[in-house]
Amino acid sequence: MAAGQSRGTATSPNMMGVGIITTAAVVLILAGVMHAMQGVVGLATNEFFVVTRQWLFQFDVTTWGWVHVLVGLIGAGTGVAILAGASWARILGVIIAAVSVIANFLWLPYYPLWAVIIIAFDVFVIWALIVSWQDFKNV
Repeated sequence: MAAGQSRGTATSPNMMGVGIITTAAVVLILAGVMHAMQGVVGLATNEFFVVTRQWLFQFDVTTWGWVHVLVGLIGAGTGVAILAGASWARILGVIIAAVSVIANFLWLPYYPLWAVIIIAFDVFVIWALIVSWQDFKNV
């Protein structure tokens, strides 16, 4: 045993991992708020989002407004729970980020740049929650 270590103590957390998971939680909160705002705009006015080309998939904007509001609220709440250290929030965070990727992929015809940005945020969140969770639990 090395000097300064005692038997039965947990290893010290990797602070880089803690920073990554905290950033992922904040990004999940921000992405959730952006989802909710996007959904409210879709609910308030159907004419704001206009399809520029014919895509294979097209959906009613009002329906997608409700989907975005729901995903956004769950995502923001999950991000807050991750910051609080809830273990269940990690799994829900990965699931909600994956659902968000799918929803934004299907949202591409309506607002392509925004959808791609949110997809990039979600991919980061999924990566961070899977790779760095053990470091965050040890704090």
